[in-house]
Amino acid sequence: MRFSSHPRGRHLSLLLLLVAGSAMAQVYRNVDKNGTVSYSDQAPSRAAQPAIPRSGTVNEMPDPGSSGLPFELRQVVQRYPVTLYTGDDCPPCSAARWMLTTRGVPFSERTVKTNEDVAALQRLSGQNTLPVVAIGTQQLKGYSDIEWSRYLDAAGYPKSNQLSAGYARPPPQPLVAVKEAPLPAPRPPATAAVPVPPPAATSGPTPDNPAGIKF
Repeated sequence: MRFSSHPRGRHLSLLLLLVAGSAMAQVYRNVDKNGTVSYSDQAPSRAAQPAIPRSGTVNEMPDPGSSGLPFELRQVVQRYPVTLYTGDDCPPCSAARWMLTTRGVPFSERTVKTNEDVAALQRLSGQNTLPVVAIGTQQLKGYSDIEWSRYLDAAGYPKSNQLSAGYARPPPQPLVAVKEAPLPAPRPPATAAVPVPPPAATSGPTPDNPAGIKF
């Protein structure tokens, strides 16, 4: 670029350089369909990344111990909390739990064991099969390492474990809270027997007192 010797020309040339430098400084984060992350000056295509809506409609679960997390990871957990729904004797559930744990994804676990849990899962996901994972309000039904990894990448979760050695995940909780049995109603206090008064003396003649004499 050639600079003008005129003061106004020099100012205009400098302004154009600043605008050009600002445009070149923009860097975009791209995630392809295989979950590979790359950086370039081209805006990512929305079709290339799975949509991860913010939480607030389906997954209203407590924060899975995010107070001690690294700052960037804590921001992701607050925007897109992860909840895993599991059951007993469920090998895919164990594989899903292992995948989230080894990757270092903080998550809450809800267990499905009772009839009430099954009914709640049916209302939540529209089916009664496990496992189910919620990333924000996006639900993934059935375990798939590739698919789950893509959605975790799109949400911003790191690919490798960044949790501290002292991090403790909250223990699993039942999907439906266990209701305590109501206390029995208190018995009324015992009362003393009320004595029955003797029958009133009859007036007038009786077989024993034909004359009806009163004393």
